Amino acid sequence: MNRVWVTGANGQLGRCLQALKKEDPSFCFTTREQLDLRDIAMVAQFVEQNRIQTVINCAAYTAVDAAEIYAEAAYELNRDVVANLGRICKRFSVRLIHLSTDYVFDGQAYRPYPTTAACGPINVYGRSKWEGEEALRALALPNSLILRTSWLYSVYGSNFVKTMLRLGQLQEEVQVVADQVGRPTCAEDLARFIVTQLLDFESSQTETYHYANAGLCSWYDLAVHIMQNSKSACRVAPIPASAYATPAARPYYSVLDTERTQKDFKVRLPYWNSSLTRCISQLQATG
Repeated sequence: MNRVWVTGANGQLGRCLQALKKEDPSFCFTTREQLDLRDIAMVAQFVEQNRIQTVINCAAYTAVDAAEIYAEAAYELNRDVVANLGRICKRFSVRLIHLSTDYVFDGQAYRPYPTTAACGPINVYGRSKWEGEEALRALALPNSLILRTSWLYSVYGSNFVKTMLRLGQLQEEVQVVADQVGRPTCAEDLARFIVTQLLDFESSQTETYHYANAGLCSWYDLAVHIMQNSKSACRVAPIPASAYATPAARPYYSVLDTERTQKDFKVRLPYWNSSLTRCISQLQATG
């Protein structure tokens, strides 16, 4: 039996993985409160005592704007913890599936970024995630994987979709950035891909893949679909990113090229519009 440990169990992806595997005794889930990943000795003991064979690392510092202020905390969790986790996995011959982000790219491209594209993050969050990736590559972990995703949303936690649904009930109009483009990704789809495809993944080295729902859009396009799909009368007004100042710069174009993922795993990725419609229906059904 492949013993799988999922870190960051309270995050969007962690909770989606729990929804799929909560009755599976081969899976164990931990939150930050249950196991502090900064405690190297405790993590090593957990891996050894529970005979872990695969780690799915969903733990991350994901507050993009806050990372500009609390950079040390972002680097600690996104780089240092990842490096230590990699060393422990190597010591015990454990496979590691590590989640990363489209924000490792600078957003200056004009076509989707393949896994081989040069990275150039433009904010602390992106740099901390990139340095975490590099730490794993330096360890040359066999049979392990870095999986980048983008614009994640789900029925859990805080995310853009839930924010727009809430504002759509409270306001007559919302202003949304129209000149930042990416690929919205349903965490439920990502969790299913990890469980059905990646757990059987085999490689002699650390590989990098991209997973995102098919198609692309701007934040404005996404907001318009959310309002229409939820039958909200709230208007969506497009604005440039320059009119919405944030502490952290965002890439203007962070579309991930998923061709390698589709080819190697022989999968067809769900279109973002369809997955979003399903998520909105689930949220409305639960009130």
